[in-house]
This record gives sequence, C-alpha cells and structure tokens, in this order.
Amino acid sequence: MKKPHDSPVSLSEALKAAGDLTGCFIADGQARVSLGDLVACSALDGRGDELRGMSVLVMTTDQISAAFTLCELDGVASRLVLCPPDLPQEYLPSVIASAQVDAIVTDRTDFGSDFPAVRYVMPCGRELVPRAGEGSPAQRTEWILLTSGTSGPPKLVVHTLSSLSGAIQRGAAAGERVIWSTFYDIRRYGGLQIFLRAMLTGRSLVLKGQVEPTAAFLGRVGELGVTHISGTPSHWRRALMSSAASLIDPEYIRLSGEIADQTILNQLHSFFPNARIAHAFASTEAGVAFAVNDGAAGFPTSVLDQTADVEMKIENRTLWIRSTRNATCYLNGETQRAIRNAEGFVDTGDMIELRDDRFYFVGREDGVINVGGQKVHPEEVEGVINRHPEVEMSLVRTKKNSIMGALVVADVVLKAASESMERDARKLQQEILQFCRETLSSYKVPSAVYFVPSLAIAESGKLVRRHA
Repeated sequence: MKKPHDSPVSLSEALKAAGDLTGCFIADGQARVSLGDLVACSALDGRGDELRGMSVLVMTTDQISAAFTLCELDGVASRLVLCPPDLPQEYLPSVIASAQVDAIVTDRTDFGSDFPAVRYVMPCGRELVPRAGEGSPAQRTEWILLTSGTSGPPKLVVHTLSSLSGAIQRGAAAGERVIWSTFYDIRRYGGLQIFLRAMLTGRSLVLKGQVEPTAAFLGRVGELGVTHISGTPSHWRRALMSSAASLIDPEYIRLSGEIADQTILNQLHSFFPNARIAHAFASTEAGVAFAVNDGAAGFPTSVLDQTADVEMKIENRTLWIRSTRNATCYLNGETQRAIRNAEGFVDTGDMIELRDDRFYFVGREDGVINVGGQKVHPEEVEGVINRHPEVEMSLVRTKKNSIMGALVVADVVLKAASESMERDARKLQQEILQFCRETLSSYKVPSAVYFVPSLAIAESGKLVRRHA
C-alpha cells in the first residue's frame, strides 16, 4: 500500500509550511483570529510546554478555543482527546480513565470533576502571548476522537495527524481563492476534516457558533464570502428550509455523514446551479474513503478498485475499507482494542446493494427494523418518502407491535404548510403511503405517517434515531 506523501510533523509546522497566510482567518459567531496568530500564539498564556508528553483532554466551550489548543499542543502532548460539546456529564470519568488523561485544558467550570485541570485562557480580544518551547523537537501526538453512539459511553478512536490528513491534497493552485465553512463541529471527525483541510492548505475557515441559529450562520457565511462548505444531508435539508439559504453562493458543496439520496442532491443542484456538489464517504474508524462528484446518489462500481491509496471490498453486503487513513485502534484504559480485522480491513457497518453498474447505500447494519422476520432499512424508506414533492424531510422508525414484533412508521416534515394542506392532511398521508407502495415491498411500507413540525438533529449533524 502506498504511504502518504509529505506527512506533517505537527499541525503548526504544516500551517507554517502552507504558504502566505496574509488575510487568512478562522472565525465563529463571536471572534475572528488570523491564521498567523493561530500558529504563533499561545492558547494557555505561554504554558503549553508544561504539557509536553502528557495526555490532554481538550474541553472548551467554543471551536476557536479548541482550534488554538490543537495547534499549540499537537507535537507537544502525547495525546489530544477531543471532547465534543454534547458529551453527557456522566461519561466524562470513563473518558478520562480510558485515555489516561494527565491534564484537562478547559474554560469550563461545570464539568463536575475533581480532576486537576489546566485552566484555558482564550487569547481573542486581549494581548496575545507567544508560545513557549518553540524550537523544541516535535513528538508524535495521538488524536483521540469520540464516537457519537446513540446510547452508552462513547468509543475512543485513535488517529494520528497523518491518518487524519491522508485524503487532503496540499498542492492547491496558487492564487485560488478558497474560504471554507462547515456545519460540523471541528471536535468531531467530519468537522475536523474540514478544519485540517483549511489549515493544511492555508485557507480561511468560518465556523458555526455553539448556539447560533442556522439563519444567522448562513448570513455570516454569505457576508464572509465562503466558497466551499460542508455538512450532512440533514444539515442541508434544514438550511434549504431557511430563507437565509439565498444569502450564500458557494462554489463547492460537500455532503457526508449520512446517505445522500437523489432528492437532496437534486434540491441542492436546483438551488445552487453554479456550485459543484459532491458527497463523500467517511467514518471515524475507517477515515475518508472517496468522494462522488457526478451528481448522482450512490457510487460507480469502478470506485471499489480505482480509488488511490484506498482498498475496498464488500462482504455480506457491507463495505470494508483498508488504507493509511484508518484509525489505529480503540482505547480502553491501559488496553487497546483492534478496529481492523486480521487483513487490516475496517468493517464500516454500512450496507450497500448493486443496481445496474452502481452501488447504493441502504442503511446501517445495526439500524435494521425487523418486521415479522423481514429486514427494513429506515434510510431506504426515507429516500422514497423524501421524493414526494410536498415532503421536506422524514424519519422512519420502529413501533412495537404484539403480533409483528415491530411496525414501520414515518415522521414527516412537510414543505411550507398551507391551510388547504392542513385540511387535507389525511389525503396527503394516504398519497405518501401510495407513493411508498409503488416503489417498496409491502413489508417496508409504513403502517402510519405522522406530520411533525421538525425532526431532531444531533450535534453530529445526523438525524436522531431512537428505537421505539
């Protein structure tokens, strides 16, 4: 297998080597910082070198604070543990124990731990302090990402800067104007990919504020001239429901994290006719595998054996991936658990099926609904419902049944509702069900359709899926 080229020693060194950073910045709803300051200044009042060789939990209230800390401590700390903002309080002790944390970098006072913490000082809006220990040799730092499971403690996934940056091309054309943005949080894999993409190529980055409404965020994206923006299909469905979507004019839109069905791809093409639209496949464990740029859902069969630096295969209808972008292992205290099988492949848990000369994702292996012994993938049913012209988005879930064990039901968000739509709700429900009957096997057709004002989207940007 080919080795990654020009693997960065540390994030700061890579950012310094990215070229002229004049005019480049990172911004959220509250602050804006130049990339020059990000690479040269301390997030910790010049105390960062005190953490040399330590396992450090990064637990900040905002993304720019996390960005400063990552830039300062990569190559200094032995381990950086990225704590997402939605980590439940009760899981913090297990994360600290599993990652063998030596220090916590935080500006929070509400995490309820007696563990000694290095207090974080955000340099924005005050005199910037140079970093200490500049010129000291960089060490290999492990980056620990937390998975976003639906229940139970998160898994701790071990990466390196090299595995995280393996899909990023650092030879961007000189003079090309690129400003990145993302709906994701950079403390999760999807957002971290965009953060690193911007940093390693010396590009500006616009981040969403922690409690910033979608409309306000889209307004800032437009004002700051963002050219490239990423998010999940659910992020984009929510964005298109906002009148503020007309305020942005991206050149490139990237979807990942969920199945990109043809409906959302068509909607984006229609709303942003001048944008290049791609959907990528990646996971925290497997890393970035490939991107699809032809405007169609699924991916051509040629992707399996013609993707550089990535090997893929299908076993039991599930996609397996082997590459230098794979995570190393799971952490569990002093022990490590394998992510890869004996051949070095990672089971993504994403199920696909072949139709003509194209593969299509149908859902997660662990998300199947069992209806009388028949398996139903919620995402497949949602893809059909979302094609209905009156539907904005949908969530298919299970409902317990004493005879069948489980039934399929659908929560549906309609496009701008009208009085006539409210009067004809039952008629529209039957129309959507008939829409499903024309495409799906009978056991996959929902037993009921419920109209709801909105659907919950997790901090990861994915629809919140719960078992009934």
